[in-house]
Amino acid sequence: MSIKENYNAIKNQLPSNVQLVAVSKTHPVSAVQEVYDLGQKIFGENKVQELMEKAPLLPQDIQWHVIGHLQTNKVKYIAPFIDTIQSVDSEKLLTEINKEAGKHNRKIKVLLQVKIAAEESKFGLEISEAKDLFQQCIAGNFPNVEMTGLMGMATFTDDQQQVRNEFSTLKKLFDELNQLKTLKTLSMGMSDDFPIAIECGANSVRVGSAIFGRRDYSK
Repeated sequence: MSIKENYNAIKNQLPSNVQLVAVSKTHPVSAVQEVYDLGQKIFGENKVQELMEKAPLLPQDIQWHVIGHLQTNKVKYIAPFIDTIQSVDSEKLLTEINKEAGKHNRKIKVLLQVKIAAEESKFGLEISEAKDLFQQCIAGNFPNVEMTGLMGMATFTDDQQQVRNEFSTLKKLFDELNQLKTLKTLSMGMSDDFPIAIECGANSVRVGSAIFGRRDYSK
């Protein structure tokens, strides 16, 4: 199937209240432009260097999301234009985002990335750490940051019940924090598991290969 057919197939599966983040990492500018021309405005990238190369070559109204692990020393490069950083996994990183956003007199939207997967390789905050950072945000410790929700990645497994349990854990935390401050975004689910994520309450999904095709990591 073509990119257009893939994109339309994904869109047709999403309820109207579910945001699609088209994950364009490793894919060329031409492919991003093609999906943009179909009406998509939100794109996700993992690496700052790749994002910095692509962004100037594409329409300025794209809302870029960082969805991969972000090093604190890279925040300054994206602070002038980034829409959302979905992968806030430490107080140190949140402090840096707040500092760099202040330099540009803007607020950067962030999601706290919570570790829900059993895999050691996954990044993310423990639930207790996420609650602590959330309380700090409510207290006004990060005035240049807009805390908009939570993000999580499930274990890469064929065990759908495990995936469902992990997503449900994040939804429970989202509901708990939502009673303290209204949150907009529960970002969970990727190409292989987004239907389960939506069943469990996700209102934002990150879909790459199901739109653009499998990635070529050799480049």
